Amino acid sequence: MTDHFHDVHAAAAFRDDKLSKVNLHESQHMFCDVYCLRPGQVQKIHAHEGSDKIYHALTGTSRVTIGDVTRELVPGELAIAPAGEPHGVENASDAEATLLVVMAPHPSFGG
Repeated sequence: MTDHFHDVHAAAAFRDDKLSKVNLHESQHMFCDVYCLRPGQVQKIHAHEGSDKIYHALTGTSRVTIGDVTRELVPGELAIAPAGEPHGVENASDAEATLLVVMAPHPSFGG
């Protein structure tokens, strides 16, 4: 396998202490991670002034907040947090959940 192709499900790696972010790609233009959440794990509400973020549910059910709207995502659904909009995710279910997360431009490079 090269750096251009990834088995997203095989990349998933969970932690007991907090949500896990497994990086698949990172450049000055964007990043692409797999977020792995065990029940009760949370990414706190935050915002990125110059970057958009996409959460795409792969497995399980995740509760995503964007602005003042919160809803559950199931596999195959995605949520888009525009630049500057507060957002976060939590696993309020009883099962593990994974999401493919893409953000552009990369916030460490001017986003």
